[in-house]
Amino acid sequence: MAGKGIEVDPSGTKTSRPADSSGRASDMGQDGRVSGVLALIGGAEFGDTHEHHRPLFRAGSTVTVLPTAMAFEDPDTHIAAARTHFGALDVEVDVLPVFTRADSVSADLVERVGSVEQFYVTGGSPMHLRAVLKDTPLLDAVLDRWEAGATVAVAAESTSVLCAHMVDNRGGAFTVGLGLVTSFTVIARFDKWSHDKRTRTVALAPKGLPVVGLDEATALIRSSEGTWSIEGSGGVHVFRSGTEVAFEELPGDLM
Repeated sequence: MAGKGIEVDPSGTKTSRPADSSGRASDMGQDGRVSGVLALIGGAEFGDTHEHHRPLFRAGSTVTVLPTAMAFEDPDTHIAAARTHFGALDVEVDVLPVFTRADSVSADLVERVGSVEQFYVTGGSPMHLRAVLKDTPLLDAVLDRWEAGATVAVAAESTSVLCAHMVDNRGGAFTVGLGLVTSFTVIARFDKWSHDKRTRTVALAPKGLPVVGLDEATALIRSSEGTWSIEGSGGVHVFRSGTEVAFEELPGDLM
């Protein structure tokens, strides 16, 4: 577990260093291009604490919320909570209503993505999020904006959907995610998982693949230069081949 506010690169040096790039195998952080910020939030994203969001979203700005994963979980209530939460930071919420596969190929919604500077993908059902976004113009548009410098924040169970190895929140075997991040996978709400479920999931990960446990109300933030930092009230735990390792072993590159 690493302390709050630290910034490291994979070698452990606390200075900025661009992430390694080896050609664009998928869509995130390749070709040596400077991308935007990527923030992975461990859960409890719209609660009473704001420290996990304060460094990400400046006062007076607008964040565009994608409530896709909450399609079957009373999205209006969660959107209202998001407005209250971000309102306390003087951040306006705009909602991109992408709930179905048809929404993700809508020309009007895809066009709206083109001017967004800050995205927020809520938690909810990872399977639904994957089904709606996989291989769609809307996902491509979000990635294009990220590569152009936009901030993309992804919360709770949705964090693992980005990965090639998607976590089963019941503690079972991994399944296939979107494959945008291949260098590690993520367990959100890590502090709420039982010891047995944590141990089983970490043990099921492919040998050598880092597994990142993210506590609630905690943000793991990758800067545009490829360095990682932690903000919020919880911790970040990194495991490799079944053993907890130093935070500095988390790869700076995403692919």
